[in-house]
Amino acid sequence: MQHIGQLVSEELTRQERTPAWLACKLGCDRTNAYNILKRSSIYTALLMRICRVLKHDFFLDLSASARS
Repeated sequence: MQHIGQLVSEELTRQERTPAWLACKLGCDRTNAYNILKRSSIYTALLMRICRVLKHDFFLDLSASARS
């Protein structure tokens, strides 16, 4: 199972976005965005914000990954 930081990183790459862009959209420091991409777990409230910013349902990805 991929960790959530890796899933977010892959989606950023797919959308041709940078961690700095994500930080700006989340209203946090660039360093914090890079730390998010290293995490194997994440608070659901933060993941929901990331889902909205990237317009991608990571909850669905995690659910599908857990079933495999």
